[in-house]
Amino acid sequence: MNRIYGLTLRGIDALPVEVEVCVTGGLFSISIVGLADTAVKEARERVRIALGTLGIKLKGHIAVNLAPADLPKEGALLDLPMAVGIAREAGFIPKDVSGIFMGELALDGRLRKVKGGVPAAFLSREMGLPLFIPRGNAPEASMVQGVEVYSCSNIAELFSHLRGESRLKKLDFSLPKAKVVEVEPDFADIKGHVAAKRGMEIAAAGHHNLALIGAPGSGKTMLAKALRGILPPLSDEELIEVMRIRSARGVSIEVERTRPFRPVHHTASVVALCGGGSDLRPGEISLAHRGVLFLDEITEFRRDVLEALRQPLEDGCITVSRAAGSVIYPASVLLVTASNPCPCGYLGDSERNCTCSPADIERYSRKLSGPILDRIDLRLQIPRLTPDELLELDGAGESSFEIRQRVIKARELQIERWSSFGVKCNAELSENMVKKHLGLSKNGRAFLKSLGTAFKLTGRGFSRVLKVARTIADLAGDKTVDEPHLAEALAYRGGCFFER
Repeated sequence: MNRIYGLTLRGIDALPVEVEVCVTGGLFSISIVGLADTAVKEARERVRIALGTLGIKLKGHIAVNLAPADLPKEGALLDLPMAVGIAREAGFIPKDVSGIFMGELALDGRLRKVKGGVPAAFLSREMGLPLFIPRGNAPEASMVQGVEVYSCSNIAELFSHLRGESRLKKLDFSLPKAKVVEVEPDFADIKGHVAAKRGMEIAAAGHHNLALIGAPGSGKTMLAKALRGILPPLSDEELIEVMRIRSARGVSIEVERTRPFRPVHHTASVVALCGGGSDLRPGEISLAHRGVLFLDEITEFRRDVLEALRQPLEDGCITVSRAAGSVIYPASVLLVTASNPCPCGYLGDSERNCTCSPADIERYSRKLSGPILDRIDLRLQIPRLTPDELLELDGAGESSFEIRQRVIKARELQIERWSSFGVKCNAELSENMVKKHLGLSKNGRAFLKSLGTAFKLTGRGFSRVLKVARTIADLAGDKTVDEPHLAEALAYRGGCFFER
């Protein structure tokens, strides 16, 4: 039997919705059943008027069933499949028409872009059916290989194709070339901060979480924004992952290889950061997948919001559960935080004295829990540059492009080393892999054992120091992890209020 399918979104996946239509005698009316929300039910008028632009006069009682009946249907994605189903049942298009249809109808018959083009293409490939979408969704849907996709700008074009009067052109599979958009600011434009730049290069090379600590105006935010420019471009697989999340969320689809950068305001809620709501939409941490999640003024975030990061930072994914069900979103992010060293912001500053009491500083240091701190691999102090220092620093330093080349080379070493384990970078190594395959020398093992107690390292802390040291060795082109690599990695574990 030839069936008409629409779809509804659940998380980043598209679920098939079979559209069944029955026309009986009586006064004209359209009823929609199947756990449809308000937007779906309002499609009755959009469908009626849009079909009317083609001269189609609907008669009798039209019942539309959206199956399965227990699956909630949301949004305007089902406008087009309902219009196709009604037109087929009324005899305006052939009975053998089948496929997956998605799109919102305008009153003049135009098809408006909807969210979910990439998930819809994956569903089409899974079911082996052609997919018909609005023209605005064509760029994203064409990124999925092995799918028969057709795009059209209005319902007249679609019906002409379905009747065999004309042919819509099948979309060709297309992925953008490996072009990276240069990010501002460039590292060459940032004066001083040599030690911080080194730490950020290590973070980018191994995908390690990073904390920037310094007085107001020291350049923390500028450095965080520049980090995106030294990250390697997205691979084909990563690009599809990122586009799938953005498509399901309905945010602007800009197909580029530069990794995501998502700054989050300190007033953000748990739902905004981690995802959820009635429609189980992805949050900022998922929109930052394979890129940077930047939490400025991290000490101002609510504690429950920060604690919600513990699981995704460890697992690279986040489970969002609600009464309607649960979904798992990818959330492999490079976390970058920025904060002041104390409430007034000037603890340890070379020019201004701190006005905080010891009790204030102690209370401030307790705003971040131990488990959250343990998941931050590098902690960099960002000193303010004096006017004299800014004027004396002439000439540009290394550009983001130059640093990125070293980062890419280090990442390639990691991919080659860990590919058989399904791991792409050092930060993703499991505890077992760290113990067995890291390449720690005997001298390095003895060195770490002697200093581990002094740095009060937990089991997770030991593991993260070893991962950072492995990245430092990769940047140097060394096969084994030795004392110098460990010493530098340990140096990044301290820093201002993080010391307990």
